[in-house]
Amino acid sequence: MAGIKVKAKLKNGVVNVKAMAKHAMMTYNMAEKKTGSRDNANFITHLSATVNGETVLDMSTSQFLSKNPIFKFQFKGIGAKGDKVEMIATDLKGKTLKGKGKIK
Repeated sequence: MAGIKVKAKLKNGVVNVKAMAKHAMMTYNMAEKKTGSRDNANFITHLSATVNGETVLDMSTSQFLSKNPIFKFQFKGIGAKGDKVEMIATDLKGKTLKGKGKIK
C-alpha cells in the first residue's frame, strides 16, 4: 500500500479535492474465492480529511469501493491557497494510508 495522492484547487471560494487511495480492496467474496476464507478480506473502512485542523470530510465505507478508489469532494469556508489538505484512510486490517496535497 502506497498511500493517498491528493490534489486540491480553490476556485470562487470553493475547494475541489480529488484523491486516489492506492489499495487492493479485496471484498469478502473475492477473498473467499481466492483463498477459501472470508477472513482475508481487506478494504478501506474509514476516510477523513482535514484542513488547518478542521475536519472537512469524515466517512465510513464498505467493500463497495473499487481497487485504487478515487474520491472527489468539495468544501468552502475553510482553507486558502497554500494550505494543506491531509487525508487518512483506515482499512479492515487496521493499516492506515496517508496523503497530503497543497491547495492551489
